[in-house]
Amino acid sequence: MFTETKKSIQWGEETLTLETGKVARQADGTVIATLGETSVMANVTFAKSQKPGQDFFPLTVHYNEKYYAAGKIPGGFFKREARPTEKETLTSRLIDRPIRPLFVPGFKNEVLVICTVLSHDLVNDPDMVAMIAASAALTISGAPFMGPIAGARVGFVDGEYVLNPTIDDMHNLRQNPEQRLDLVVAGTKDAVMMVESEAYELSEDEMLGAVAFAHEQIQPVIDLIVDLAEDCAKEPFDFQAPDYSDLFAAVSAAGEEAMRAAYAITDKQERTSAVAAAKDAIKASLSEEQLADENLGSALKKLESKVLRGDVVKNGKRIDGRALDTVRAINCETGLLPRTHGSALFTRGETQGLVVTTLGTGDDEQMIDALHGTYKSNFLLHYNFPPYSVGEVGRFGPPGRREIGHGKLAWRALQAVLPAATDFPYTIRLVSEITESNGSSSMASVCGGSLSMMDAGVPLKAPVAGVAMGLILEDDGKYAVLTDILGDEDHLGDMDFKVAGTEAGITSLQMDIKVAGITQDIMKKALAQAKAGRLHILGEMGKSISGAQEFSVHAPRIETMQIPTDKIREVIGSGGKVIREIVEVSGAKVDINDEGVIKIASPNGDSIKTAYDMIHAIVAEPEENAIYKGKVVKVVDFGAFVNFFGKRDGLVHVSQIENRRLNHPSDVLKEGQEVWVKLLGFDDRGKVRLAMKMVNQETGEEIAADEASEG
Repeated sequence: MFTETKKSIQWGEETLTLETGKVARQADGTVIATLGETSVMANVTFAKSQKPGQDFFPLTVHYNEKYYAAGKIPGGFFKREARPTEKETLTSRLIDRPIRPLFVPGFKNEVLVICTVLSHDLVNDPDMVAMIAASAALTISGAPFMGPIAGARVGFVDGEYVLNPTIDDMHNLRQNPEQRLDLVVAGTKDAVMMVESEAYELSEDEMLGAVAFAHEQIQPVIDLIVDLAEDCAKEPFDFQAPDYSDLFAAVSAAGEEAMRAAYAITDKQERTSAVAAAKDAIKASLSEEQLADENLGSALKKLESKVLRGDVVKNGKRIDGRALDTVRAINCETGLLPRTHGSALFTRGETQGLVVTTLGTGDDEQMIDALHGTYKSNFLLHYNFPPYSVGEVGRFGPPGRREIGHGKLAWRALQAVLPAATDFPYTIRLVSEITESNGSSSMASVCGGSLSMMDAGVPLKAPVAGVAMGLILEDDGKYAVLTDILGDEDHLGDMDFKVAGTEAGITSLQMDIKVAGITQDIMKKALAQAKAGRLHILGEMGKSISGAQEFSVHAPRIETMQIPTDKIREVIGSGGKVIREIVEVSGAKVDINDEGVIKIASPNGDSIKTAYDMIHAIVAEPEENAIYKGKVVKVVDFGAFVNFFGKRDGLVHVSQIENRRLNHPSDVLKEGQEVWVKLLGFDDRGKVRLAMKMVNQETGEEIAADEASEG
């Protein structure tokens, strides 16, 4: 009934298995990849014809995590998986980016890749397994895909690179100083196609070494996919890239001169208008048959690419007249918004981000429900890209994949320099509003985010800056690396290479290649050029922030205290009675975790002190020979009971009330009376022994022994 094919290798510490032929046989390609006990099924289907008028490649990748894979039932009212989580969206992008450039040029048939997590062992992250499964499914599907690719995750501990570190190793690197890197690399047999990383001030050489290590480690996986395809791949789809050389010649003859003149204009808005006018002039000169040709859009884009790319490589001349390694003019401002906790406006050329910091308490932490468990995050970064930022009218709504991806890149770049939660017990939310865009708004979010947090008084370990690099790689091998690319240079170039970090090293690296891959030499040059650009930007940022910033008067104050874990129950009280009383009396917010760390938050310092004192009275132990002010709660024949330390009472024996014989304690004491007492110690049964006679009842000071005996 089934014609199954199964291949396995030992990969790192686990066995990697690819299998096909049993499940989802009507798809063009289906592969189930298993690493350890984590299994992901990838299904590929592609249309056998192109939609009329299609002028782009409609590839869609969906990565889905099913809760049953980890033996869990989803939360919520409907108890089923709903809209994609951030992890699912980011992983979908992660798979899309390296496979998109590897389809045969000119192929514009619709392609759908669906990756479904079927089993999760809580050790091996499914994202790399999904990428391998998707590559294998595409390779055997018959689609015109020039793969395969493979992907791997790399860690860095004690100067050594680690293949496929566990989920626990990679989770919350900020709290794990031994782990300095979470790097994902995808590539073909010959070259690297995509890099994504979260790093802790790694040097350029360390980062380059990690990329090379990953590329070396994926080679056996690529061989495994080829081995699988040799046994069960379908016949290649009969696709011939359209020949539109005659149309391109007509387009070039009609408008190359006008296009060159348009791209010589440095102002973005004027240049955009001139390019549009040049295209209109070209179309006006073409025949009806040429205008109806579905390859007209490709021919026009090829002309733009020829004009832009040729000048850059041959003459070192860029659209806006800059040198290849020059960063655009930078302007930084902080403290723009009066009621926010921190704000910054970062402008680099025609790219601008308004980044706002809000500081919150533990109640504001984000709860994240993931396959491997639920956890909290106290650092949030949200990126918004409204249509007006590029002078357009467009959809305005919830964030799309691009916004989520750019926000996560900026998050990775900044989280490496955040203070420890024990030193700065705040939840930090950054919102980056992109108000202008012409090249790398994600890196503007990094720079603006760093400035905004410093404006809010967040004690960052070091400021962070980011820069986007580009590449023009010609067929003859000649190339040019561009610093701080414009939008057009990104659109028509061969690489988008974003590097963020401090003066000491890299905190995030993201690379996307639009050609068949780049060499290590090109990467090395790009990293070195990016470092120079990053240091320049950090210098410009430093001019707007000097010294320690004042903490916003509108932000909550938070004080932390550590109590013994066996005292947590006493602070909370039965049914939360005690902690509710503390909150009501003090007016402060009180949060306690399982480790006994208490965060007390309020804009009012007196509220914090009241709550602190109330908690301290519950958990602290009274000290022998110390003097306390207390209240008489009961008078008996042999003395009086005094409440002197929180809810703790002790006995003042009749002989310890005054230096004279009393007929009855009630001669001098009554219930509710405030008195000063000295803690003498504890008897054999742990009962508290107090004394009044050696304490001045007016001042609370201890009376000298000789003075007390005289009295």
